[in-house]
Amino acid sequence: MTFLALLYVTLLLGPPVGDVPVRYRSLVPHGRLSTFTVLPGETVTLEGAARSKAGRLVPLADGRFEWTAPSIPGFYPIQVMDPNQRDSVTLQVFVMVPYAQLRGEYVNGYRIGRYPARALRGLAIYAPPVGFVEVTAANQDVLVSPHFRLKQFLCKQAGGYPKYVVLDERLLQKLEYLLEHANAAGYRASTFHVMSGYRTPAYNLSLGNVPYSRHTWGAAADIFIDEDGDGRMDDLNRDGISDVRDAEVLFSVFESATNAPALQGLIGGMGKYRPTRAHGPFVHVDVRDRKARW
Repeated sequence: MTFLALLYVTLLLGPPVGDVPVRYRSLVPHGRLSTFTVLPGETVTLEGAARSKAGRLVPLADGRFEWTAPSIPGFYPIQVMDPNQRDSVTLQVFVMVPYAQLRGEYVNGYRIGRYPARALRGLAIYAPPVGFVEVTAANQDVLVSPHFRLKQFLCKQAGGYPKYVVLDERLLQKLEYLLEHANAAGYRASTFHVMSGYRTPAYNLSLGNVPYSRHTWGAAADIFIDEDGDGRMDDLNRDGISDVRDAEVLFSVFESATNAPALQGLIGGMGKYRPTRAHGPFVHVDVRDRKARW
């Protein structure tokens, strides 16, 4: 399968799905809501019985089904049911705008910029993305995993709708695992505040960051716990202030989770940051080809 034909399936945390037979290749969602992205007209094969209001759904004799994506980019959820149709899993399917539709540095008037001409160390994870998820005022609140919404990962650059984002399913999976681990450690968090998720190459360049930042591939997030909604890291160590020591607490909680079987292959990069005039303390997490700490 070529890189352009890759199907990205997000495996997300949540309660066991019971008897709902959802599978793509050897991948089985562990929650009742998963996300994947496809190109217009792409056909994918999944296991289970399904309902979809868009695209072409063809049942196969072996209990699987083929779904051919619509030709128009957008959001097309699929419901997959158990054999008795008493339980279900929702697949949040986004048909992307293909990368080939970039015109110069723009897609539909939204500035993306330019990805590096050469992949770092020849790695496929640093090749240009296959496409972009189109974000509108209507779909920005859609859940892309049980505890995270599409709008949380938008680039901070100025501009109206539609906006465009790259989503790496492994990052969503990693965030769900880390969120579960933080709550298990006694730090209440309904979600993480994503201070910075996807960055277009143009925006990343304006910040003076390195051209191979995992943010530009939708594979990194700068996050903190903010249950009181004040826009800053909560006082995790209960010393009365929000500072780098709280980022250190969260970093340690995350580090203690990296030996869990579910996080193998998702360890990637992680760093803690002290507050500045522009932002409070936070922890950077990403998925990459190797372990990195700072």
